[in-house]
Amino acid sequence: MNISLSTPGVEWLDRIEYAAALDLQNQIVDRCQDGGPEKLLLLEHEPVYTIGRTRDQSSLRQPDSLPHPVFEINRGGQATWHGPGQLVGYPILRLADRGRDLHRYLRFLEEVIIQTCAECGFSASRREGLTGVWVADRKIASLGVGVRKWVSMHGLALNVTMESLAAFDHITPCGIAGVRMTCMEKESGRSLSVREVGEILSRIFLRDLPALV
Repeated sequence: MNISLSTPGVEWLDRIEYAAALDLQNQIVDRCQDGGPEKLLLLEHEPVYTIGRTRDQSSLRQPDSLPHPVFEINRGGQATWHGPGQLVGYPILRLADRGRDLHRYLRFLEEVIIQTCAECGFSASRREGLTGVWVADRKIASLGVGVRKWVSMHGLALNVTMESLAAFDHITPCGIAGVRMTCMEKESGRSLSVREVGEILSRIFLRDLPALV
């Protein structure tokens, strides 16, 4: 397959409210559907829980008593948390030009995270039958993607600092009973910033994206 694809632009949004980031994603998706540029948005969110559109919302446990607001959104998956200390990446890509294969796209995102962890000094991997990235039995990153007319939105959440862990105690992350969450600082044994990890991840993402065709 011989497809000529441009390199997506990378945009760092710093810390942003979830609703504002969702609105921006929708705008970029609309433009991308009309031939506008692809983007990789990198950011931290103000604290928020999100869940996909599903009848089973038991992973929120007690939604009325959660310490942060909840957004129901058009991605797959159960409840997760986004907030300070976590790197969030929203690739907005024309998957119609990149194989039209959501499973392959998810494996690509997982591999980008695995390679990012390796550059930060520790090994991460997949677990059979589960989406996301793990360090042994501890989950370090979650994925949840949405697609409109084969343009992707939403994406990945990688726990970077210790600050990113406490809010997961109020939910059942990704609906997996007994799951333990971890972060890059804990696994690498050194201090890391979200921006530093974002620079590593975006470089790996752009390096490996041409193979996703």
